[in-house]
Amino acid sequence: MNALASVVSDETGPYRPSDSEPFMSERQQAYFKKKLIDWKDDILRESKGTVVNLKAETENHPDLVDRASSESDRALELRTRDRQRKLISKIDDALRRIEDGSYGYCEDTGEPISLGRLEARPTATLSVEAQERHERRERVHRDD
Repeated sequence: MNALASVVSDETGPYRPSDSEPFMSERQQAYFKKKLIDWKDDILRESKGTVVNLKAETENHPDLVDRASSESDRALELRTRDRQRKLISKIDDALRRIEDGSYGYCEDTGEPISLGRLEARPTATLSVEAQERHERRERVHRDD
């Protein structure tokens, strides 16, 4: 078992960060680093499959409905990959924040982001409260 894996699991089973330990301890950082790396690896694996599928699906459909359906599927797949490309950038940013020690802290307030939020959204840069304020401001300015 490698060093990172030993930090994120022990004899009691898989490790889960808890509020009873120091925030962003070495163990918590290792846990989120592994989670982010695994997520990125999954996305990259899926994207390789997409490239193979898009290359394989170059057939010309004589039926217009089949062609339209195929083009629609292809466009959806490309939009999904574009979203995932942006997500990989956010994952890389989160990994950099782990390395520089700023991971887990709100960009606006400097306060810790709750472990529940980081568990659900490991790329989060704002606390729930700061995110809500940001979204309210965005809605107000969008309505102008």
